[in-house]
Amino acid sequence: MAALCSEFGDLVQIKKQLISVISLCKERGLVHSVKWASELAFALDPLPKNELPPPTFFTEEDAQDLDALGLAKSYFDLKEYDRAAYFLRGCCSQKAYFLYMYSRYLSGEKKKDDETVDSLGPLEKGQVRNEALRELRVELSKKHSAGELDGFALYLYGVVLRKLDLLKEAVDVFVEATHALPLHWGAWLELCNLITNIEMLKSLSLPDCWIRDFFMAHMYTELQMIKEALQKYQSLIEAGFSKSTYIMSQIAVAYHNIRDIDQALALFNELREQDPFRIENMDTFSNLLYVRSMKPELSYLAHNLVEIDKYRVETCCVIGNYYSLRSQHEKAALYFQRALKLNPRCLGAWTLMGHEYMEMKNTSAAIQAYRHAIEVNKRDYRAWYGLGQTYEILKMPFYCLYYYRKAHQLRPNDSRMLVALGESYEKLSQHVEAKKCYWRAYSVGDVERMALLKLAKLHEQLNESDDAAQCYIIYIQDIFSCGEQLEHAEVSTALRYLGQYYFKNKLYDEASLCAQRCCDYNDAREEGKALLRQISQVRDQTESSTTDLFGPLSSNNTPIRRVSPLDLSSFTP
Repeated sequence: MAALCSEFGDLVQIKKQLISVISLCKERGLVHSVKWASELAFALDPLPKNELPPPTFFTEEDAQDLDALGLAKSYFDLKEYDRAAYFLRGCCSQKAYFLYMYSRYLSGEKKKDDETVDSLGPLEKGQVRNEALRELRVELSKKHSAGELDGFALYLYGVVLRKLDLLKEAVDVFVEATHALPLHWGAWLELCNLITNIEMLKSLSLPDCWIRDFFMAHMYTELQMIKEALQKYQSLIEAGFSKSTYIMSQIAVAYHNIRDIDQALALFNELREQDPFRIENMDTFSNLLYVRSMKPELSYLAHNLVEIDKYRVETCCVIGNYYSLRSQHEKAALYFQRALKLNPRCLGAWTLMGHEYMEMKNTSAAIQAYRHAIEVNKRDYRAWYGLGQTYEILKMPFYCLYYYRKAHQLRPNDSRMLVALGESYEKLSQHVEAKKCYWRAYSVGDVERMALLKLAKLHEQLNESDDAAQCYIIYIQDIFSCGEQLEHAEVSTALRYLGQYYFKNKLYDEASLCAQRCCDYNDAREEGKALLRQISQVRDQTESSTTDLFGPLSSNNTPIRRVSPLDLSSFTP
């Protein structure tokens, strides 16, 4: 923290740097980087007039290209990219060269997107490519070899390489771009999308600049290292960025990722108060409202975003979530398709569309949607998990195992992934692995309270009665200590088994208590009565004290003989 504070010691200097980079990115049409830097600058105190940075430095070449650049930029802003590129041919300055190459790149992207929308259905892969990429790569490569690319041109070269799937080269070029121009957020963000794990992140040689802390925090969130991400963002807030809506939104997303729904909802509500016309991240907010089944709030959010801009990806995703919550799955899928027409690289929309196709029992479409999501971002655990579920429906456990493993690697402490893995191992008769998964799921905090039950049933199936009994005991203790009213079938299953188990082991007091408890449940009542009759037939004449086996199960708190706790350490992976 001390090191971070010293880096952020001079907030005036940081504000000056942000103002300068806003101007540089504006001139080059890099609107997303402009927005990011502007939001950060807005969170810092205004500078006095005498502290404002001077206007951009002009070279001789800049002066020479000034008119052509002004004209081309006006066409560029109107999305007339070919026209902008035409008037920039032959310009010498770095600024004009970047805009010339960037216009050609965006022209190719626009044509590709138009062709995709015209010719393909929502799930078709197609062979539509940006035809400009290869030419751009050849030209930029020559300049790169000659060392003639500035930070912005290096960024564009990296984007071209990534689009051509030359990922290793793209990473190297983006790292070079961050060194050449550390304050350009676009380069950091592109780099973030290519880093697959923490080892790769540690191996990169990144510039020592304050912006690196924002990158690391973002990266930790992406890699599901939420504790580290939250610490990083907290230290950024303490360093002087307490008013930043960007940081607030990132923290909200981090809480969403660890399913701390209350914290995330509170932050998103605060964010909407501070920035009521914000559309960014509202799809994530809608996911939270969906999970909580907050229909009126989700409806209000959807209507509100439609009023602001109905042709935004996030708006379409929010409306899709709204229809999904109302179980109108065809309509929901239609809106996720709309989102993907607006941005085919929208990760959330692919995953959510996969979920809708699952609901509609269209497994082949669901598989395609999830695969697209993984192509966009290999770190999307929801898509891997969705693929596992789809293959489970298709009764293909080997495939399930592969995809659930991938999801588990991305979310090692998510009990749902572990339970799913355990079920796959069980279907493949790999019982030792299945037991490890179920026990680990219980150890990391079982969200759905199913792991122990599944473990107990597996022990029961394998005739490991002591282990099964121990799991059922812990399960019942957990349920009653939480005061949760879970499905009667599950509690009664455990009580039925334990009653028989104690009876076989001649622990009649305990067996009697379980049998009495069985009588509280319709589906176990007859068995409970039958067991009580059996006990009364064989019971010793001497009356032993009845006891409470499960704490909250009975009002009698006399100590009791119980099955000795079994060693489950062998199941801990």
